[in-house]
Parts: sequence; C-alpha cells; structure tokens
Amino acid sequence: MEISINDRRIGTGHPAYIIAEACDNHLGDLERAKEMALRSKLAGVDAVKYQHHLPDTEMLPDVPMSDNFDMPLYEFLQKYALTLDDHRELKRYCEQIGITYLCTPFSWEAAEELERIGVSAFKIGSGEMTDLPTLDRIADFGKPMIISTGMSSWEEIDRTYNLLSSRNMQLVLNNCVSEYPPKYEDVNLGVIPKMIARYPKAVIGHSDHTPDLYTSFAARTLGAVVFEKHVTLSRLLPGPDRDVSIEFDELHELVDGIRKIEAASGDERKVHEREKQVREWAFRSLVTRMDIRKGQKITAEMVWSKRPGTGIPARRMNEVIGRTAADDIKANTLLKWEDLA
Repeated sequence: MEISINDRRIGTGHPAYIIAEACDNHLGDLERAKEMALRSKLAGVDAVKYQHHLPDTEMLPDVPMSDNFDMPLYEFLQKYALTLDDHRELKRYCEQIGITYLCTPFSWEAAEELERIGVSAFKIGSGEMTDLPTLDRIADFGKPMIISTGMSSWEEIDRTYNLLSSRNMQLVLNNCVSEYPPKYEDVNLGVIPKMIARYPKAVIGHSDHTPDLYTSFAARTLGAVVFEKHVTLSRLLPGPDRDVSIEFDELHELVDGIRKIEAASGDERKVHEREKQVREWAFRSLVTRMDIRKGQKITAEMVWSKRPGTGIPARRMNEVIGRTAADDIKANTLLKWEDLA
C-alpha cells in the first residue's frame, strides 16, 4: 500500500515520511509557529503539523483534565489556539520555504475551515479516531487521512479502518500510545507488524510520545513508514506537550537516524566491494610452521593458518596434508599451490 501527499510517495519502498508535530507549543505566537516550520525544514523532515482548535465546537468547557495539563484544556485553547488567518499565513510560509503544512482539525467545523485554505491531507488525532460521523464527512473531501490510534482497542481501530477503506481512502494508521509521556512498557512496538498484516489497505506509521528517539528508530525497523514526533523550540517553555517534545537538534538526529536505518535495511547477503580489500588481509591462509625440505611429505604439524588471506585458504588444509614439497620451503612461509608436488 502507498499514498501520496503533495506528490511525495509514502509507503514500503519509499523513505519514511517524517512529521514534526508543532502541536500548541507555539503558545499562540504566529512568529514562533513560523520559526518551528523553518527549524523543521532545516532538520530535514517532510512536513510540519499544527492543530486547529475551535474550542466551542470541540468540547464543553468542563472537560476533565489529564495530568499533562496545568490549566483546563478549554481555557488553554481559548488562550493559545491559532486563528484561521494564522493557519492561512502558516500554510503560505511553509510553501515559501518548501515544507508541507499539515494540520489536525478537532471538530468538523475546523476540518471545513482547513479544507477552505487548501490543506493537502488531514491528520486525525487519537481522540477523534472513533468519531465515525466526523471521519465519514472529512472523507468526502477526498484527501489523504493520517489517523493516530492511541487509547483504542483492535475493535475500535477495525471499525475506523473498515469505514475508510470501504471508501478507498488514502489512509495512514499510526501506532500510538496516548500517554504524555508513555511508560516504555506500554509502547508495544510489536503491534506495528500486526497492524501491517491486519490493515493491508493502509500505510502504517508510528506517532511517538516518548521524550527520546529510541522507539522511533525501532519502529522503522519493524516496518513503520510514517513518523510523527512532537517538537518544541525549548523544553523550558510551558505547555501540555512539553514533556513529550524534543528540541530541533534532536529532530535532526531523528531524521538522520531513520535515514541511516533505511540505508542499512537491505536483505542481500554478499561480499561488498569495500570488504574485498579487508578479506585480503583479514582471512587466513596456510603457513609453514617449520623448514620443509624438497620431497618431504607435508604433515599436520608442519602447517597452520595465519593472515593474510592471499594464499591457500585455511579451509583447504586437508588438501595440503599428505602432499610433498616441490622445493625447499622455509618456516613462516605463505604456502602456494606451486609449492606442492
């Protein structure tokens, strides 16, 4: 399975698609949000993603708080959410610097507004993954959908997959744990190959809420081809995603590491060109352990293996024992076939 976002092909056989999740770490500051886009571009990711919140269409004011919030979510979004004009300017800026702008809508109304400004794909958060009526309406736009699957059961993911795959959507399902940050024991990376087998009409990715890079690297080796990682300009800045965000030097390490893992993930067993010169000195050949006279029969006590590997290979010792010396051979001499009668 593969999809395409802004002509970038995504799926097995293509480089992983890496998304810097700016979330609300800009704290409502448009210039800070632009700087995050630029730093994401310099780190080498494919896309930078923001969030579009319309608090009154998204939630009731008294939504319970999880432990990653210092103030009620409704109040936080009222204070820090970007406006639609902000998103329009961010999209323009991303196009100017050459990085894909993505955004998560947290309501149908937010999705409608993003569609009006021409978003190229819709990222759906884990909290909206089970909201089938909204997902069904967003699917009408015909854009690729990247959906995180945190805090969901197989049955719940199945329902979303069945709905959207029946509509032939370009679909990504991200393995995810909605803990901020998660316990490593809860990450369960082994789910990724199960998702690949279970959802053949979807591209499988990994949305990583750990505060470091290790699980993302492991996820790439397990077949994930879309990655989302929270970023911040500084962990000293406040916000609910601070503890799950990496800074931009670490984002560069993430991109570099994933690309190196991809380069190293071939499955062909062969002697490589750069190994051939090493073989010459590192492999073992047969060498005389003592002086041997012409016509003398070679015994096991007379030869053993030493470097380099340019003589008779050590594995052919049994073919040498029992032969006779064609001429006098001094001790510590690399044997050659012409030395034997």
